[in-house]
Amino acid sequence: MTVDLAGKIPNNVDLANNPRLLRALEQWQPAFIDWWKDMGPSESQTLDVYLRTAISVEPDGWAHYGHVRMPDYRWGIFLAPPEKDRVVPMGMHKGKPAWQEVPGEYRANLRRLIVTQGDTEPASVEQQRHLGQTCPSLYDLRNLFQVNVEEGRHLWAMVYLLHAYFGRDGREEGEALLERHSGDPDKPRILAAFNEKTPDWLSFFMFTFFTDRDGKYQLASLAESGFDPLSRSCRFMLTEEAHHMFVGENGIGRIIQRACEIMRQNRTDDVRAQGAIDLPTIQKYLNFHFSVSVDLFGQEISTNAANYFTEGLKGRFHEAKLADDHVLANDRYPIEALGENGIVRQEAPALTAINERLRDDYIADCQKGVERWNRIIANHGIDFRLKIPHRAFHRGIGAFAEIKATPDGQVIGEAEWTHRHGEWLPSAEDRTYVQSLMRPVTERGKMANWIAPPAKGINDQPVDFEYVRFG
Repeated sequence: MTVDLAGKIPNNVDLANNPRLLRALEQWQPAFIDWWKDMGPSESQTLDVYLRTAISVEPDGWAHYGHVRMPDYRWGIFLAPPEKDRVVPMGMHKGKPAWQEVPGEYRANLRRLIVTQGDTEPASVEQQRHLGQTCPSLYDLRNLFQVNVEEGRHLWAMVYLLHAYFGRDGREEGEALLERHSGDPDKPRILAAFNEKTPDWLSFFMFTFFTDRDGKYQLASLAESGFDPLSRSCRFMLTEEAHHMFVGENGIGRIIQRACEIMRQNRTDDVRAQGAIDLPTIQKYLNFHFSVSVDLFGQEISTNAANYFTEGLKGRFHEAKLADDHVLANDRYPIEALGENGIVRQEAPALTAINERLRDDYIADCQKGVERWNRIIANHGIDFRLKIPHRAFHRGIGAFAEIKATPDGQVIGEAEWTHRHGEWLPSAEDRTYVQSLMRPVTERGKMANWIAPPAKGINDQPVDFEYVRFG
């Protein structure tokens, strides 16, 4: 597909031949730049950062690497190449030609899906805006900024859809995406997880592993949409999302690696005395970020999710690979629910359990990453295993929101929870200790004491490469 890299807004949607849309997006762009300066990475305006920039939509060469001054990053609009004769893959319109325009009867639902997804993108930038001031290395600082600029580009992808297909309503929604702010008491972000603070790098790595992984599954389900422009937008966004999850898994793995090295070298479990982060504290942060992220999938039984699926607007993860009729009128699906004697497994209509199936796929994917972390620990001969908590633990949405449960899934009373939750979730003391380690390291090739170096650098560059140049 032809990509216009010379225009003010790099794109492959032929903006040059759509002057009305081009003018609308060029009017939105200054507001975006103002938002970036006010709410984006703090104290980054003079930095030259080794970033990858999208220059194509082809899988074998879509990115260019080079030093870019942060405010000059080329945000653009990129859709994956169209699939010839693509059809709606699920629901009551299954097999019919995919829509190139918004179906009038689904206009409100489609707009809601796009706005909700779009709202998460600037929110995560806002949550992470101060982290650059406490970076553990130039390598990590570069990765933070790469995540930030790509979240900004994902915002552009959703704003393009709103402007191109939803008229005045879409333009107003695009403006509102820059007016809400993470944690703002008056105009918060739509989803609760995106109003949480990300005050330290352990939280950032957990966020990119767990919460960005939710983004992977949400984007993958939207990539199945019968509305083809949304599908193509999300398919290209998934190309970039993979790096965000790598940053999280790699970062946590390196923190674990450093803790294990200190435990072996000093023959002690007290790595805090050596200025590192202990494994039990990592488990607590894991418990928190996992539980907040599984809430993002919504209610276990959801008529909204069933409607989106039936209408052909949002599918399941890898819809085409699932061995059913992709209509689900009479299918059943096992879910976990609250019974008289605790948590039980029971059958539910597959249509209304769409959210839970997506949550199951997500949890299985998270488990694979945690097992890779556990191999690091095992390779050091240390008797400790990180665990994914039960899905009922520390929930704020769904069937388990009204109960208290242990990480093992045992239902407990309010008094026991009050007495014991500090065993499972980061305490004020834990957070203060982790925060105390957050001191910037900006010398080439150097790492903070609490994190191990990466195995290799970015784009075949050495670990001690000058990933960030200070003005």
